Amino acid sequence: MRERISFCLISNTGGRVKQYAASKTTLRVLAFLCLAFIAVLAYIVHDYKNLRNTSFDTYRLEGSVARQLEEIKSQRKQIQKFAKEINSLKAKMTALKKTEDKIRVIANLESTTQVGLFGIGGSLPEDLETNLDLKGKHNSLVREMHEQVNHLSAAFTNQGRGFESLLKHLEDQRNLLASTPAIRPTDGWVTSRFGYRSSPFTDEREFHKGLDIATRKGTPIVATANGVVSYVGWKGQLGRVIVIDHGYGMVTRYGHIKEALVKRGETVKRGQKIAIVGSSGKTTGPHVHYEVMLNGLPVNPERYILN
Repeated sequence: MRERISFCLISNTGGRVKQYAASKTTLRVLAFLCLAFIAVLAYIVHDYKNLRNTSFDTYRLEGSVARQLEEIKSQRKQIQKFAKEINSLKAKMTALKKTEDKIRVIANLESTTQVGLFGIGGSLPEDLETNLDLKGKHNSLVREMHEQVNHLSAAFTNQGRGFESLLKHLEDQRNLLASTPAIRPTDGWVTSRFGYRSSPFTDEREFHKGLDIATRKGTPIVATANGVVSYVGWKGQLGRVIVIDHGYGMVTRYGHIKEALVKRGETVKRGQKIAIVGSSGKTTGPHVHYEVMLNGLPVNPERYILN
């Protein structure tokens, strides 16, 4: 006969006693089922906690991904803007280079050769939707932009040097033109030209080094180009003389003047009044004897009169 275990339930109110009996095998099965239930419940609770933690991590990760996507979107817009600006700067630099080359052709200067912007690379892509899909492509584009910026920086430096040399040349040309005699020293009529002539005093053949322009006494004499007065005084038959050094080997002399309006060492401009017409020295009447000297040799003044 199987062993059985009995349970008695006694009521506090004095009611009938209830008795229950169960075998040891049944109790063992019930105990096993309770333990199994507790284990399953513990597993469910543990799995729920893990699931909850995983869900929280996933939510946090989604937030991080969303922020990164926003950053990438913002970076994409910035890169697009930078790409447009770089391409625009390259176009402007190319236009400036063409302008410089044209000016150099006009000024009879050699064209500059610049390596960097004008010989390397093309324009940057401004539509970056497909170029930013992969991190590698993004980094490659950023590196290319850095290279283009470096090329632009070098090109700006070279362009600046090119324009500096061009401006210096144009400035020298302007100074040369301003220092080159180009106008008549006074109003009047030419009575004796440059070259061989018969002397008005001896009737002998002589070489006339300048140009004689007759006019009324008191007529103003002007400087024919920019320069510095190097001499004011008396020179033999030329009488009272003003000499102006224009630089570049160019010198002008104004003879037979009545009165000098400038002093030695004074800087004068083209068209500035420097003297009054007279008849000082050996002369047949009031006029100005005008000479142009180039590197110490007399040249025909009429070659330097444009008005």
